[in-house]
Amino acid sequence: MAVPDSLQRAALCAAAIALALLLSPGAAVAADASATRTVASPSAATPAKINATAGGHASASSAAKGIGDITVPITDMKGVPLANAVVYAKPRQGAVPAARASAMKIDQVDREFVPLVSVAQTGVAVSFPNTDDVEHDVYSFSPAKRFQLPLYSGTPSHPVIFDKPGLVVLGCNIHDSMVAFVLVVDTPYFAKTGADGIATLAGLPAGEYVLTVWHHALRDAQHLPTQALPAGVHTAPAFALAVDVH
Repeated sequence: MAVPDSLQRAALCAAAIALALLLSPGAAVAADASATRTVASPSAATPAKINATAGGHASASSAAKGIGDITVPITDMKGVPLANAVVYAKPRQGAVPAARASAMKIDQVDREFVPLVSVAQTGVAVSFPNTDDVEHDVYSFSPAKRFQLPLYSGTPSHPVIFDKPGLVVLGCNIHDSMVAFVLVVDTPYFAKTGADGIATLAGLPAGEYVLTVWHHALRDAQHLPTQALPAGVHTAPAFALAVDVH
C-alpha cells in the first residue's frame, strides 16, 4: 500500500529535526531554552540581500587581485548531480571576515516553503512572507534557532535573526507536510547547487581553504564531507555524497 505524501513529508520533518540536533553546536545547553521567542528587528543599517543559490560573499571588485570564483561539483554516489547541496569555505589560516548585516526571505507558497534549502552567514535577518490564501504557523525547535510565528497571513512586522551557526529545520504547526532547511554558517563564503549540481563560491580571496558540504538527505549527518582547496585552484574535485533522495 502506498504511503500518502503527507505522511512522507511528516516523517521527513521528524528526521530533519533530529538532524538539526546533531549538527547544531551547544545542543544540550540550548535544549533547556524556551521553545518560542520574539526577535527584535536588526540594526538600522541597510542589510545586504542574499541570493541563496549563488555565493554569499560579495566582493568589492571581482577583478581585484587574488579574488576568484571556485566551482564545486556535487553528485550522489552514482554521479547524478545533486540540487540543493550547500558548500562553504573557511580559510586554513587566519580569521574569516566579520559578519555584516544581511537579509533574505523564505516564502510560503501552495503550502510549501520556498526555497526548500537556504544558506546564510550568522546574523542574517530572515522574513517569512505568507503568500498563501490560508494562515500558517511557522516554527523551529532546532537548537541553533528556536522561534515561533503564530498563525498569520501576509508578512510579519519583524524578521527573525539567526544568530547562531547550525542547521535550522522549519515547520508549520498547521500543515505537518511543510518542511524547510536553513544552514547558518560562520563564514561569508558559501553557495548552493542548482539542478546541475554545481555550486560557485564567488569572490573567494586567494589562499588555502577547507571546503565543507551539506545536504538535507545525507545518510551520515554527523560527519560532513570536507576537502582541502589548495591556493590557485579554481575547480574543486567533485564531492560524491551518500544521500537518500527519492
